[in-house]
Amino acid sequence: MTRRIPLRIVAMACTCVALPASAKDYGRPGAVFPVIEADLLSVIQQRLTAMKASGEIDRANRQLAERTAAKVRRPAAVSGIVTAKQERRWTFDPTITVGQDLRDGRGRVIVAAGMRVNPLDTVPLRQKLVFLDGDDAAQVAWAMRNTTALDAKLILVNGSPFALMKAAQRRFYFDQQGTLTRRLEIRAVPALVEQQGRALLVRELVVSKAKGDRG
Repeated sequence: MTRRIPLRIVAMACTCVALPASAKDYGRPGAVFPVIEADLLSVIQQRLTAMKASGEIDRANRQLAERTAAKVRRPAAVSGIVTAKQERRWTFDPTITVGQDLRDGRGRVIVAAGMRVNPLDTVPLRQKLVFLDGDDAAQVAWAMRNTTALDAKLILVNGSPFALMKAAQRRFYFDQQGTLTRRLEIRAVPALVEQQGRALLVRELVVSKAKGDRG
């Protein structure tokens, strides 16, 4: 007689049988190192120390100073300004409309919003403004012949004001970034600006090497 083995015993035996594992070579594991980030400030400090030791910082400072001094001695020329080939004249009204109330130190309204104000009513233009190209000898000579330090301010749109001050022993200004010429709509030089009533008379003039013409 064949003896029957209970099913639960068969099941338990199956669970105890070790199944063959699939073998795969993943290679030899490498060394593992911790991730360390350099301190940014330390890196910067080390770089600055190296630059100072090599003289690189001193060279950079000298170059910056030289570039700055060069721009002061000779500012960038105002773009779009040419030498006048024909005379042109017009009037410029400096009146502005105040956008918001202007108050004094105590908070009192001295100029109300919407009010129209002409600066010439309180600050008249006591000296003529002469705009010229400092690299044009004819324009410089014309300005020196026809104006004095008391009656006019000489404003360059190109050239070196310091070089001219040294040569002419007279103060020269520069229209930085074309602020004034753009506002007055000046497109050519020499140009003469003087007060006429409550407006400014602006003239672009043609000059030559001839002496004596006061424009």
